[in-house]
Amino acid sequence: MSASRYTYLGPAGTFTEAALRTLPEAATRELLPMVSVPAALDAVRSGEAGGALVPIENSVEGGVTATLDELATGEPLMIYREVLLPIAFALLVRPGTALSDVKTVTGHPVAQPQVRNWLAANLPDALWESAASNADGARLVQEGRYDAAFAGEFAAPKYGLEPLVTDIHDAQNAATRFVLVGRPARPAARTGADKTSVVIWLGDDHPGALLELLQEYSARGVNLMRIESRPTGEGIGRYCFSVDCEGHITDRRVGEALMGLKRICPKVRFLGSYPRAGTDPSDVPALRHGTSDREFTAASDWLTRCLDGRA
Repeated sequence: MSASRYTYLGPAGTFTEAALRTLPEAATRELLPMVSVPAALDAVRSGEAGGALVPIENSVEGGVTATLDELATGEPLMIYREVLLPIAFALLVRPGTALSDVKTVTGHPVAQPQVRNWLAANLPDALWESAASNADGARLVQEGRYDAAFAGEFAAPKYGLEPLVTDIHDAQNAATRFVLVGRPARPAARTGADKTSVVIWLGDDHPGALLELLQEYSARGVNLMRIESRPTGEGIGRYCFSVDCEGHITDRRVGEALMGLKRICPKVRFLGSYPRAGTDPSDVPALRHGTSDREFTAASDWLTRCLDGRA
């Protein structure tokens, strides 16, 4: 396995590359762009790379389905950390292009909902076509395939383009969440500001099936941060659920919730426990009464005394 290599959704100049370069260890790794999320993750599965950084969630568009589906299927992988990157687009063009010259635009499909209002107001007649990534859109503009691309301003010099308009975003404080994924291993030690991700499959379709899953978290005071349904490919109405919750698998409340899910579900895939980006442990609210490790241990000790006749 090439632990010294990280893959990412390429080509060079993507927001994914920008997010990857915020990690200190990226300075000591070979960074290899890949043509797609599946290709980046398959390089980890095959041992060609020690890790891959891929987008998983956007604050405007929601989950990145390619990543969610890849993590739910195939040889298991684990998330080891996350990166939050503020997102603002620039309209990149070939030198000498005016706004009135722009008849065709391109960018990643996730970018379109983030610039839709700007497009309607400034380029209402421009034709949009999707690209494999925002940087790939910039490359296509360089080649003359399109007049303009929505990408990070930092991508302009890589492709000999100019930012015609900068700081484009329909939603203030837009951000994309990226995850560093590797092969399964022991999770990092808990920090006090952690997140745990799993994929859960329902055993059968019946009234209250989803509620039963949620109660495993709720009964133990575990807060959910994200839940999304994804089709399993087994037919209409067959879904699995991608879930993020607060806490670490070594927290008693989280570990017992996962055991409860494993007890009632035919399949649960553990995707990792890892530090929450941008959250200091001192900023995490105090746990609700009855949900701390100390209280779980005290309840377990009480049950043991009951069984021993010492209650």
